[in-house]
Amino acid sequence: MNIVVRWILYSLTIVFIAWLIPGISVSSFVTALFVSVLLGLINSFLKPILLFITLPINFLTLGLFTLVINAFLLWLAGYFAPGFSVDGFWSALLGSLILSALSIPISSIGDDT
Repeated sequence: MNIVVRWILYSLTIVFIAWLIPGISVSSFVTALFVSVLLGLINSFLKPILLFITLPINFLTLGLFTLVINAFLLWLAGYFAPGFSVDGFWSALLGSLILSALSIPISSIGDDT
């Protein structure tokens, strides 16, 4: 049950980000549900590979290059998800920052520790 609640909250977060940032748009809540699953898959499989490849530059920038990677992955989700678009790097960067900040309390829902 916790996974369904988190999925809905992540989708609501995506809708909120699309409402807040002019360069990001989502056509419906069903699209936001699909985008949240797609972002989960991208972050599970592609992000570790990108972080490993960019480890030297990430080390030199003290981890700040991870923000660029997160922006790229959000833009990539916008490229593959119909009904979800991310226009430009700065919209993707701001959207990924807000998504990361709001994901912290969502991910702690249902933790009994």
